Amino acid sequence: MAKVLLALHGFHSSPNSLKIQQMSAYLANHHPDIIFISPQLPCLPEQMWQLITSVFSQYSNDQIAVMGSSLGGYLATKVADQYQVKTLLINPAVSPWRLLAYEGAQQHPYTKERYQIDETYLKQLKSLNVAYKGTMQQCWVLLQEEDEVLDYRQALEKYKHCKITCEPGGAHCFNGFERYLSDIINFLF
Repeated sequence: MAKVLLALHGFHSSPNSLKIQQMSAYLANHHPDIIFISPQLPCLPEQMWQLITSVFSQYSNDQIAVMGSSLGGYLATKVADQYQVKTLLINPAVSPWRLLAYEGAQQHPYTKERYQIDETYLKQLKSLNVAYKGTMQQCWVLLQEEDEVLDYRQALEKYKHCKITCEPGGAHCFNGFERYLSDIINFLF
């Protein structure tokens, strides 16, 4: 049975995000036995979920863990709930459909894909919401209080049954993520 780590990036981000690159390099140097998967997520929520479920189908006989940041953390919460896998959430979005109030034409900054944030998009996004009741053994949440995009207190409330590391200061990108790489892998696997 292989060990697989699925990494889910945030809104309008990519597998080239710093956290994903740091994890990829760490695994290559210290845990080359772990298969690291970080797909470019499609723009539409329904397609995001289809891609995620396809990874679980492909690796159905393996030990899968998931990490997600921001919108990727929101998606990872659904993964954790549905597949009961160990999960790391980094400054996760709790109610992203409330944050994406700027409806209209969009262009993804990395893929250049054009799409619409409209009522259908927001309904698809909201349909992925779960009332997750993870435990300290299943889910670890990394938060920084000075996240300029998300209110960390919403995550403190939603994930109160999970292991939480909440730091003063910081930013939405979670400054100093590399400090936790070894502990994250020990937790997930």
